[in-house]
Amino acid sequence: MKQPLVQPKPVFARINVTPIIDVALVLVIILLITAPMITALNMEIDLPQAKTRSIEDEVRLSITLGRDGDLAVDDELVAPNDLLKVLVTKISQASDKNILVVVRADASTTHGTVKQIINDARTAGAKRIAVATRQRGNGTR
Repeated sequence: MKQPLVQPKPVFARINVTPIIDVALVLVIILLITAPMITALNMEIDLPQAKTRSIEDEVRLSITLGRDGDLAVDDELVAPNDLLKVLVTKISQASDKNILVVVRADASTTHGTVKQIINDARTAGAKRIAVATRQRGNGTR
C-alpha cells in the first residue's frame, strides 16, 4: 500500500534576537557608567572675562531725516547740501576712527534719499553704517 504523500511543513529559519538585545543593553549600561568618568570634571579652569560693549559705550554719530525733509547730525540741524562737509568734520574729529554712523529716517522717506545719505557717510570716511529700525511689537521709536 502506498503511503500518502504528506507535505512537510516548511522550515522557517529565524534568528534569535534575544541575545543580541541583551548584549546591546549591557553595552549601553557600560557606556552610561563610564561616560562620566571620561569627562574632565575635576579639572579646574579659569575662563577669560568677556568684555561686551553696550550701546552707550560705543562712539556713534546719528544722522536723522525727518518726515518734512529736516536733516540733523547728532543735535545740530544741517542743510542737505552741507551734510557731507559736516560728516567729514565730525568723523575726522571723532576719538574712535571706527565710529558707528546711525541713519534714522522717517518711514515715509524715499529709499533714494536714505541711499544718498548712506553714500555721503561712506564718502565722508565712515566705515560702519547702520540704519535704525523699530522693533516688531514695540510701539515706541
